[in-house]
Amino acid sequence: MSEIPLSKIADPKAHYGSGGTRQFIWQRVSGALNILFLIFFVWFVVSLAGADRAEMLAVVRSPLVAIILTLLVVNVAVHMRIGMNEVIEDYIDEGPLNQLARRANAAFAILVVLLTVASIAKILFWS
Repeated sequence: MSEIPLSKIADPKAHYGSGGTRQFIWQRVSGALNILFLIFFVWFVVSLAGADRAEMLAVVRSPLVAIILTLLVVNVAVHMRIGMNEVIEDYIDEGPLNQLARRANAAFAILVVLLTVASIAKILFWS
């Protein structure tokens, strides 16, 4: 086994390793943000309880609410993709099936974001 030079390990700009640390940190950061978004989401659901359609649209049309909902959806999708990648890495051996599962996972996360952001944009601009 060849040794990796210490200068490469000590360089913070070098991409040493598999990127697992980066995913670990992003998983924790997105999880912490999900806790903050949960507070917003509880307020959002409770404030819309018993409201009619016009009141619901008025709340979602607020630019601040629309931005926070969009950020919530993106954050949840990132958290979901990273978590499912961990499951795929743990339970599917390296190979073509692993790559297919990881690509399908990324495609699903992107699809979820695109559909929900398009739905929020439709409510915000066209309803």
